Amino acid sequence: MKKILFIIIFSISLQILAQEDAWVFLADKPNATIFLENPLTMLSQRALNRRTRQSIALDKKDVPIESTYYLQIKKAKGITVLAKSKWLNAIHIQGTLADINTLKQKFSFVNNIEFANKSLNIFDKKLKTVVRLTKYHQKKFTETTTNFNYGNAFNQITMLHGDFLHQQGYTGKGMQIAIIDAGFPNVNTNPAFQRLRENNQILGGYDFVHRNLNFYTGNSHGTHVLSDIGGYLENRFVGTAPDAKFYLFISEDSSKEAPIEESLWVEAAEKADSLGVDVINTSLGYTTFDKASYNYTYADMNGKTTFISRGAEIGASRGIILVNAAGNSGRNSWHYIGAPADARGVLSVGAVDTSSRIASFSSRGPTSDNRIKPDIMAQGRNAFVINFQSGAPNTSNGTSFSSPIIAGVVACFWQAYPNKTANEIKNAIRSSANRFKNPDNNYGYGIPNFEIAYNNLSLDEFLSVGLLVNVYPNPIKNSINLNYLRGDLATYEVTIYSVLGKKVFQQKSLRTKKIDISSFSKGVYLLQIRKRGKQKILKLIKN
Repeated sequence: MKKILFIIIFSISLQILAQEDAWVFLADKPNATIFLENPLTMLSQRALNRRTRQSIALDKKDVPIESTYYLQIKKAKGITVLAKSKWLNAIHIQGTLADINTLKQKFSFVNNIEFANKSLNIFDKKLKTVVRLTKYHQKKFTETTTNFNYGNAFNQITMLHGDFLHQQGYTGKGMQIAIIDAGFPNVNTNPAFQRLRENNQILGGYDFVHRNLNFYTGNSHGTHVLSDIGGYLENRFVGTAPDAKFYLFISEDSSKEAPIEESLWVEAAEKADSLGVDVINTSLGYTTFDKASYNYTYADMNGKTTFISRGAEIGASRGIILVNAAGNSGRNSWHYIGAPADARGVLSVGAVDTSSRIASFSSRGPTSDNRIKPDIMAQGRNAFVINFQSGAPNTSNGTSFSSPIIAGVVACFWQAYPNKTANEIKNAIRSSANRFKNPDNNYGYGIPNFEIAYNNLSLDEFLSVGLLVNVYPNPIKNSINLNYLRGDLATYEVTIYSVLGKKVFQQKSLRTKKIDISSFSKGVYLLQIRKRGKQKILKLIKN
């Protein structure tokens, strides 16, 4: 009996002395008004412009954590501060159970504490939400084997009709993409990224794991991910947004699986937001950890339990498009998506093969609260990436690559319609997908068709300015009748060109819907109708 009692006491002692991860959520931001009145102290002008375009107001989530609170937590006995989040007004700490629980008693500005180990939250009866952390092992996300002329990238781009956007001149120019990943070795020397380097398309980055500016290090996973968006080898390989600009952030420590990685991801996303990026790609996911007591359950995949998913939701509310790999657990007992792919505002991407069939490893939905996930699909089986050592294209498998393939095309698409909101762009992408009317838990809404998405938004813009128009009869004998024009005809400008580009007719303020062309020679002409900076071009045949 004494031996059993000793074992129990010893076990309890170990638990009390063990270092635990927890988040300290703060009660307020007492200097919020000062920051909100001086927004450039929080966000870059580019970030503010993105908010203005989408009519997104600044709020307290944009305000930094109160520095005096942070310093008091940092100096507290037995506490190590690992990370912080202004969006969630939280500080990620480590310490013993006793030292962490003392914080709530000692500091009135501590609102609540959440332990990564859910069972420990019984020590605080007031807790409303708990967090569990897990991660797909990114080393297993990648199985490497040994015009724009797309070369090896042809199938993965044309499957999405990304080539259509490129042909319209939308190649990501003017767009900024942040990649949050495990490392970017050799991006500064690899020939496939020479075009990015020469054109100053890599704007900067940061290693949040080691807290330094050397982001050309770490696991090669991020290098492969970047290649699917910005890589370029003439006639051999082209990424989906070759003219975009990039920030490269390391949040993933490939040597371990720990809760800190979620907090570092949120820090990186906050930094990306402050810099004004348009799109964030994340080929990471969380469900299990080295420390089993931190593991998530499927019930936690509801988009609002995990720390990272809560951060992702806030990021989406700032007007950024977050693209995230669904995960590679389709063949496992846990076959569901992970966090933050479960977040409502995240565009979650599953994987298909070269023939558009779902890859067996692609994680399935739905979320635990029964929402459709993944959102869309792209090639992730036998997808081509640039080898981080040789600089040559080779195939890899994983939703890690279907996600950046999509992210690049998303940037090109948003470039075409810069005044659309992030939500409008995401909705247009989903509605263009081949299973939009019958989504399921495997494919989500299916494979998007960006040509359809582009044309649908183009139609919306024509409708908004009254440029939904056709001509009849066509072929034409003597006169054109313009159909469907709305509003004041004087707001329309009509120009007719020969096929050689010679202007043969122009009327800057249209007076009638009927135009006499009886004097025109037989042949093919182009009719251009303009209104408020928008235009529509129609082909005419004169008999």
